[in-house]
Amino acid sequence: MRTAAEWKRYYSNPEFHEKYFYEGKDLGMSCTEEGTSFLLWSPMAQEVFLNFYRKGEDKEAYLKVAMERNEKGVWSWRTKEELHGIYYDFVLKIEGETVRSADPYAKACGVNGRRSMAVNLKRTNPDGWEEDKAPKKPAENIIYELHVKEFSWDESGGFPGEYRGKFKAFTCENTTLYQDGIHATGMEYLKDLGITHVQLMPAYDYGSVDEAGDKDAFNWGYDPVNYNVPEGSYATDAADGNVRITQMKEMIQSLHRQGFRVIMDVVYNHTYSLDSWLQRTAPWYFYRVWEDGQVSNGSACGNDIASERPMCGKYILESVLYWTEEYHIDGFRFDLMGLLDVELMNRIRYELDKRYGKGEKLLFGEPWAADETAMEKGAVPALKRNLGLLDENVGIFCDDTRDGIKGSALRIEEPGFVNGASGLEKDILESAGAWCLDVKKIWEEEPARAKAPSQIVTYVSSHDNQTLWDKLADTANRPELMRLNRMTAALYMTCQGNLFFLSGEEFARTKEGHENTYNAPISLNRLDWEQAWRERDLVEYYKGLIGLRKQLPGLCDKSAAAKKRFSDIELRPGLVSFMVDNRDEKGTSRWKSLYVIYNSRRKAQELVPPEGAWEILLDIHRSDLWREPKLAGPKIEVEPISVLVLGQPSEEKGEREQTV
Repeated sequence: MRTAAEWKRYYSNPEFHEKYFYEGKDLGMSCTEEGTSFLLWSPMAQEVFLNFYRKGEDKEAYLKVAMERNEKGVWSWRTKEELHGIYYDFVLKIEGETVRSADPYAKACGVNGRRSMAVNLKRTNPDGWEEDKAPKKPAENIIYELHVKEFSWDESGGFPGEYRGKFKAFTCENTTLYQDGIHATGMEYLKDLGITHVQLMPAYDYGSVDEAGDKDAFNWGYDPVNYNVPEGSYATDAADGNVRITQMKEMIQSLHRQGFRVIMDVVYNHTYSLDSWLQRTAPWYFYRVWEDGQVSNGSACGNDIASERPMCGKYILESVLYWTEEYHIDGFRFDLMGLLDVELMNRIRYELDKRYGKGEKLLFGEPWAADETAMEKGAVPALKRNLGLLDENVGIFCDDTRDGIKGSALRIEEPGFVNGASGLEKDILESAGAWCLDVKKIWEEEPARAKAPSQIVTYVSSHDNQTLWDKLADTANRPELMRLNRMTAALYMTCQGNLFFLSGEEFARTKEGHENTYNAPISLNRLDWEQAWRERDLVEYYKGLIGLRKQLPGLCDKSAAAKKRFSDIELRPGLVSFMVDNRDEKGTSRWKSLYVIYNSRRKAQELVPPEGAWEILLDIHRSDLWREPKLAGPKIEVEPISVLVLGQPSEEKGEREQTV
């Protein structure tokens, strides 16, 4: 068989694209009451056989049929039978070598994804699925990152034993701490907190956990095997390909019913192994290699997906659309988006907007890669430096904001603005304005600009790196930690952009200082619901911040014009203050102007508010002062290590929005 370098040269020839690009949207398996079809794209195969099995674990096929070669490199076989529940795989002969493969386009599979399954998807729908809809698009996006297993594994959550660590846990309502009937956990807890979006860490079929093995085995799941199939270890029965599909739909249905939109964490930049179904059916087409044949490893996971190749980009786009159409997913977080190309990300945005409405589905990702990648000439990577080439509704995680506020995520002992570093006032101001502000008079060298706050994900913690609490613990004195946590939360929740935080940040979640727990025991990674109640004061502080945020259109504005809302900017060492025009289009906002002050000094600062009457909405002790605000005096004292937010009441008091 050809070498990787020879395959690269062959696929890079425009003639290959003209000859083999398949425009149809029916690759893979399709099963209905009228019949079942199987289409496989494998241009270089000399012959392909389709094998059928009664069970996913059967060693011998009960039927073997030859597939027909069609145009554009597609192989097909059709029957009038409904083969729902029948397992299958392919045997291909490519350049004289024989290889066995599951279906890279599979919609269902058996244990560990080794064998695909034919499925009539209508049969997997839970009751009422056709009526399932996402809740109304919120005025502000508050995104909460969750891992399916972490959410319900710990006994303290009070979930039924058979559902702990599973999709089904999300269908459990009214769970309480150790089933005490008093202290809410699970879904009720999330509703009380006020988040709008649940972002699920990888929930597709991944390879780093044995679905038939230890029920407590754990991995984050950034190891795709079958991109279009739910993960079996999260189902109550991984052997039956129907169960994982139905139970994932039940989870999404429950989240929607209880007021949450659902974002899916997707990993299209690499696969669990280079020996994937994509590789077995189309050798080296879906992967990048350097000119000398060395495998590209910009993912640091052993391989890079070649998103810029036409059939690969089509595969990714159709996979995204499949999750929205079949599973009603409301948004996508792209892992290592910097390894994908700008043209593809913009095309995904365009197709989502065309189907569902502009910006209806959230789309954002990590604008970086682990290393260089062998992207084809002419393709532009979706890196942070190319933000200006991305659609204004393709967002990025803003590491400048993250590191400016609390210190570098990669250099553990390096502090940020809140924990004592100096010279970061400009970064904090930029963070507040989602890196869109027009402040050339302040900067000697203008930083990179976002088109609008819609392009910025404002955050200080995620599954990667240390938890916020652990980072602060390594950079500050222990007596200050809780105050620092409060200041950090109040700071980033008064910045523009889409707000995002790791589950448990609000109750001082710790992983004992570990910064990379992707395969650490579940006992370290799990959500500790007991701690959520031990640290209830901090939870309430986050709850108040979220409640206030939803009433501040000046900070929720995602448009390109949002930067014009900022005025009266003042920067001093350790102190940043500014005013925000908080009026909304209807003229019903409760406060027409905001005055925001961040004080990271260890001493109180006295300031004179702008002219007019000002109400105290938030300080370091309470985030719910806005419920019954008191007037600030002609001079205000901003406490050490704190955030203070004042609001100037709207004149049309009768039209104020009084509730969240």
